[in-house]
Amino acid sequence: MPATVLTDSSRQQIAIFTPLYLDSAFDMAGNYRYDNKTFPKQSSAGLEFWEGAELAIDSLQKEGVQLEVHVYDIKAPAQQLDSILNSEAFKGTDLIIGQVNANEIVKLAGVAAALDIPFINATSPSDAGITNNPHYVILNSTLATHCTGIYRFLQKNYSLQDIIVFRKKGVQEDRIRNYFTDFEKTTAVKLKLKYVTLDDNFTADKLKLYLDEEKANICLAGSLDESFGRNLCQQLALSSTAGTPNVVIGMPTWDGIDFERSQFKNLEVIYSTPFYVAPTNKLASSVYENFKNTFYSRPSDMVFRGFETIYHFAHLLKLYGSNIGSSLSDKKYMLFGEFDIQPVINKTTMTLDYFENKKLYFVKKVDGVVKTVY
Repeated sequence: MPATVLTDSSRQQIAIFTPLYLDSAFDMAGNYRYDNKTFPKQSSAGLEFWEGAELAIDSLQKEGVQLEVHVYDIKAPAQQLDSILNSEAFKGTDLIIGQVNANEIVKLAGVAAALDIPFINATSPSDAGITNNPHYVILNSTLATHCTGIYRFLQKNYSLQDIIVFRKKGVQEDRIRNYFTDFEKTTAVKLKLKYVTLDDNFTADKLKLYLDEEKANICLAGSLDESFGRNLCQQLALSSTAGTPNVVIGMPTWDGIDFERSQFKNLEVIYSTPFYVAPTNKLASSVYENFKNTFYSRPSDMVFRGFETIYHFAHLLKLYGSNIGSSLSDKKYMLFGEFDIQPVINKTTMTLDYFENKKLYFVKKVDGVVKTVY
């Protein structure tokens, strides 16, 4: 079910795809399937992204930026979605922005290539196996980029120290190790990494076999598994003191862990993220205040991602028109953070596979409080 905002056929067109699950929320007659106090959880992220997009549209209108913006439910029936994508009306689209999964990425990236327009994947870190498609842009940096960024961060801050890489068995964990190993081959400064594979439900006693009780230990989590990361931090905290806190560098999935809990006390936690909204940012503060007064809640990360993505790329579309594809690295019109969009070259074919945001922030938290952002 599409919705249209800022409608004018003479204007440049943006198509936004987000998971609203409208068919499961409404019956054939358009009646809401739930009671007035119930909201389907599966629709939350998609709706929050669209709420952010609406904030961007409102700002663009106030600035006099004239565009035609359509929003589509990416979870609509496949036949309905294909009908939209293959329609004559959709051929007038100038930019696609999506909050989508890997299968949906492949479909939209193919459409973008056929129409010779950019497709901005706003939230998924997946390359979806896509190659040789310069129309595809990943904003949520891939695992390979995070691993390279983490290695460089360790080089800059802990190059002379022993670093213990705690990991679990798994295919994904092997990928992470391989990414570190591959980058290590290209750099002159080699880290002193020691890999330790842990069993499930490991305890602090197991970790103490590898820790020095006389100093702060530098540890690295070699797994995206959030449960593994949470347990690792909890057990490392038991061996940590305020005077000599252990340091653990984690993965982007740690952004969802509540490090304010007492079981993480006296532990320095550092993790990488391509998206960071500083609480001191004036616009962010106004968004928080608006949600507090209007919805009696706090805006999620998806609200900020929707806001910034639509605002930034809508401005670039207006500025560069059909040349936007060659101007994606422009850093104008950023709201909360920064994108560093660079080409990703296929090492085998030496051709451009896609574009990716290479900007990473490293957030350090102690007792749940953000102490530093690198």
